[in-house]
Amino acid sequence: MAWSLPALFLVTAILYAAVGFGGGSTYNALLVLYGVDFRILPAIALACNIVVVSGGVWRFSRAGALSFKRLLPFIAASIPAALIGGRLPISETVFVGLLGTALLLSGLRMLFLHSATVPEIAGHRNANWPISLGIGGAIGLLSGIVGIGGGIFLAPILYLMKWGTSRKIAAASSLFILVNSLAGLTGQLTKLSDAALLETALPYWPLLVAVFIGGQIGSWLGAGRLNPMWMKRMTAVLILYVAARLIWRWVGII
Repeated sequence: MAWSLPALFLVTAILYAAVGFGGGSTYNALLVLYGVDFRILPAIALACNIVVVSGGVWRFSRAGALSFKRLLPFIAASIPAALIGGRLPISETVFVGLLGTALLLSGLRMLFLHSATVPEIAGHRNANWPISLGIGGAIGLLSGIVGIGGGIFLAPILYLMKWGTSRKIAAASSLFILVNSLAGLTGQLTKLSDAALLETALPYWPLLVAVFIGGQIGSWLGAGRLNPMWMKRMTAVLILYVAARLIWRWVGII
């Protein structure tokens, strides 16, 4: 494993943790660009996700910003869907295409999200169970297949639904990423074990150390020490750059 890969994971974790996300999509993309076997990528990325967002979930919980009961409609469908997605075998072409698209949408959403579009509403709207189950299931399935947490997609939906304040949505997204990553990783590990590929992922353990350090730095920076919109712009630039390279690679293999 090239020494530069842990360094890139460290930087990615700093940027994502500073804005309340895990970074799974970008971890996956970096591994693809470094030529790692695409079959083990989601497991590595999901494990890194878990390391990065666990601290954020704990801090949000301590601050009283987490509302598991209100997030339950989304989680109830996303957990089994992520588990199923993690077990689904897909081709490299489909994997890279889905990942590139997910990164492109995530980067564009983050780049054009202005502070004016994130209202700090005093109240909140309760989730509609059928709609929330559908949203959670769709995001969970994609999360399990590609190896992402899904928070980058859930957050803008919650804003549109006027679900809560920015802080509560950030807390909800962190918890959503954590539970989806745990479910998706379970499915991915089962799939790797069945295909006798589990051992091929073990040499990448230094990446977990890198994202742990990066996650701590990012959380510290994101706690009011840097302009959050500036951090979002930097993260968006990183995402779009990696997305462009990934989509170019995908065009070359279809």
